[in-house]
Amino acid sequence: MSRAIIDIHRGIARNPKWRTSQPVDFRLMEGEQVAIVGPNGSGKSLMVDIITGAHPILSGDGTDSYARYDFGPGRSDKVYENLHVITFQDAYSTTEGYYYYQLRYNQGELTDEQNLYKLSSGELRRWQLARALEGNPRVLILDNPFIGLDTAARHMLDDTLSRLTSTTDMQLIVVVSREEDVPRCVTRRVVTPSVCPPDPRPIRGELSDEKRKSGVSCDPIVAFRHVSIHYDERYILKDLDWTINRGEHWALTGPNGSGKSTLLSLICADNPQAYANDISLFGRRRGSGESIWDIKRHIGYVSPEMHQAFLRNYPVVDIVASGLYDTIGLYRKPKAEDLEPCMEWMGVFGVDRYRDTSMLNLSSGEQRRVLLARAFVKSPSLLILDEPMHGLDNQWRQRVKEVIDQYMSDENRTLIMVSHYEEEFPQCIDHRMELERNK
Repeated sequence: MSRAIIDIHRGIARNPKWRTSQPVDFRLMEGEQVAIVGPNGSGKSLMVDIITGAHPILSGDGTDSYARYDFGPGRSDKVYENLHVITFQDAYSTTEGYYYYQLRYNQGELTDEQNLYKLSSGELRRWQLARALEGNPRVLILDNPFIGLDTAARHMLDDTLSRLTSTTDMQLIVVVSREEDVPRCVTRRVVTPSVCPPDPRPIRGELSDEKRKSGVSCDPIVAFRHVSIHYDERYILKDLDWTINRGEHWALTGPNGSGKSTLLSLICADNPQAYANDISLFGRRRGSGESIWDIKRHIGYVSPEMHQAFLRNYPVVDIVASGLYDTIGLYRKPKAEDLEPCMEWMGVFGVDRYRDTSMLNLSSGEQRRVLLARAFVKSPSLLILDEPMHGLDNQWRQRVKEVIDQYMSDENRTLIMVSHYEEEFPQCIDHRMELERNK
């Protein structure tokens, strides 16, 4: 008879602010692989925190709650030594310092050939997963494991998880918002309760579906001429020409490591190598005396790396308002006149009820919608969305696509969007750029 590796009965967090709508009952039996599946805000992350002991549960005083662990012979009884948790933000918090790793994602092996800060977001994600496996965890908990990975890498990771769970005693718990993201090796699903999603506000009147016929000229707002970016001897971008005219809507695609995030950093004025290249933004050559704030005031931006930067104990409304000032990490109370657009866009993305809630108290999907509201809040002429639907369930993915389409009905607005999922691109896409990884 198989035994329970993890057995949580009527788990209720001691701290009231971390409690789920119902007590947590969870059991992981020896040999099974479990997926926790549910929509955004349904309590998946809180369940994992109770499973791992991050939120201690009530006990004693007549309660029948308990958390029991049996990791097997030869294993420590300490939870932290046997359970390893990886959230999708983890890959973006490991880029500091001069560690030399490059992922060779063949059976999870690594070589010491490249600085972490030179890896793409997808490569960092895979590096973090491979590094976790080195610790030989009894239970590996993965939050949205396929986020940030291109199609080939997703297939490879799926195969690797199947191989590991079939040839070792490691067991898997995955947390996903969509059934499509459940790995093949999963043997049982735990479905979190459905939530009544907030009724998102309609987009304001001036962003109606009716296209404006403004007679906008096709003036370029981004012009790259033979642009090359390299670190040491590796070229991330090589001899790239790209022109984006006002009103165009671009899908930017390519495998992990092909330079998508680097390319966006040049447009957002965040990469100093821009000054060594022939790049014009909004009609001005980089290095001609413009400030980065002259550039950023035109741009609304969201990315996985930005998500990590905003995981701070600040009210949601302050984080959305920071989009009006183009600040990251420097927060200030929004002015009275700024509250209206903040609340309006928070309503569009269904997070207005969290106005004064700490960003840290939201689920990852809710956090992503806060950052989407931040990207739109100043009604930018150029919207740059780098993997904007990370962590969103299917309902919110569809809603975000509708918002983008409506926003881009103004022919003065321009879009650059990155995704590894073709179904995430909105209907307004009319141009494509596919990058290839340089050897």
